[in-house]
Amino acid sequence: MEYISELADGADDCFLCRYRDAHASDAENLVLWRGAGTFALMNRFPYNSGHLLIAPREHVGSLTDVPASGLCELMTSIRDCQELLTAVVKPDGFNVGLNIGRCAGAGLPGHLHVHVVPRWEGDTNFMSVFSGVRVIPQALEATYRQLREQAEKMGLLREAK
Repeated sequence: MEYISELADGADDCFLCRYRDAHASDAENLVLWRGAGTFALMNRFPYNSGHLLIAPREHVGSLTDVPASGLCELMTSIRDCQELLTAVVKPDGFNVGLNIGRCAGAGLPGHLHVHVVPRWEGDTNFMSVFSGVRVIPQALEATYRQLREQAEKMGLLREAK
């Protein structure tokens, strides 16, 4: 219910828009870094440990609304998230994807975002299919601290105000 209550169609109630400019609350909001046109954060309701989101700064719901420079930064951020997760949680692979439109599974259809989900051989992702249960072996805040420290070492904290 917490997840459902956070969903909104309008920019005024969009949690991504709220987090985008709330620099003082980065740790609370699990924001890892901001670039000129995108920002990266942890998914508060992850499929797996380290599940990240990358979103354009602008409240847009479609790739066609993102300028070419933003698309380039989006792809660069996906690469950087994959490199960061590889260093910290050491996955065997990744799922990277977009859900565009509510019928395609977008829980927040008004603000486009990319999911970067680390995967491991034999992981328990099937749990949510059978019982609505998620198996997350580490607290979000602990994973956030590890990812943020590694992002700093990698020079990813490219704050753009």
